[in-house]
Amino acid sequence: MSGLLELSGLTVAFGRRGARPVLDGVELSVGEGEIVGVIGETGSGKTTLARTAVGLVPPRSGRVVFDGREISGLRGRALRAFRRSGQLSYAFQDPLRALDPELTVRRAVAEPLTVAGDIGDTEIAARVDEALETVGLDAARLGDRLPGAISGGQRQRVLLARAIVTRPRVLIADEPVSALDASNRNRVLRLLDRLRAERGMAVVVISHDLSSLAGIADRVAVLYRGRVVEQGPVREVFGRPLHPYTALLIASAPSVRAEGGPGAAALRPSAEPPGWTAREGCVFAHRCPFVTDACRTAPAPAPVGRGRTAACHRAPEWRELIADPVIAQGAPETGLLKAAP
Repeated sequence: MSGLLELSGLTVAFGRRGARPVLDGVELSVGEGEIVGVIGETGSGKTTLARTAVGLVPPRSGRVVFDGREISGLRGRALRAFRRSGQLSYAFQDPLRALDPELTVRRAVAEPLTVAGDIGDTEIAARVDEALETVGLDAARLGDRLPGAISGGQRQRVLLARAIVTRPRVLIADEPVSALDASNRNRVLRLLDRLRAERGMAVVVISHDLSSLAGIADRVAVLYRGRVVEQGPVREVFGRPLHPYTALLIASAPSVRAEGGPGAAALRPSAEPPGWTAREGCVFAHRCPFVTDACRTAPAPAPVGRGRTAACHRAPEWRELIADPVIAQGAPETGLLKAAP
């Protein structure tokens, strides 16, 4: 694995020892000028992944490497110096919580530069205006307003302006369009694509909205219960998923499903496979209609083509499984997975 930002064997757990990890051996690489999407349902570990990557959550094991330097082990002065550099930036999910209600737009955007401490006031003012203009906001009109006095779409773009004012090499955006209407959502997505094109900035987009990623992401990683179950070029993963959970996600977003491609018309939770639990093996075994005894052992992400991996023992026979009407329909007690019409 080689990239500008690399997550290697990343494991994060909270609470008592022995608790199920929130992230479990995550591997992810982000290259310069690349947009990588991270998708999964609520509770899959997406936000924890983002927070761990930028150093807000310490990993139990594994490494976060930025431009060849391990940053997951930084502490004290070294960690503060790296954060002040602004090379790795994070746009938080909720603008109302992330923005101080008593700081004006201009002061909120300037905050990362002010904290850095080695930039003069004149340059800070110029870079704040530049960042606001980049995200399509009028600094003269909105700069002195408080967050409560601007719209939700404008607040979201203020967060992005604050994240890019340091001119980062990698931006991690956590659900950047989840609370926006269609017009503002498209505006923010175009902005992320433009920042990548114009500045060579790498972007990691955390999202549960597949349609938002379909048009801008180069690659996508699918998280389920803290594990990456599938990863690869976005067109290939969305067009021909190789893991049952990915198929389920794509079935819920028909706008991104390739015509004639596989999808899950319905996938109902089933009981744990008799005699064992999903924690002992595949994390998706309790919902998968294709579960076999082999799934007692957790499948490691394995290559299934150029640039693609899938953590499924049956990935090599996936096309045959969904083509078999008997296997694909399954029994009600084990779930139901059908090919797309």
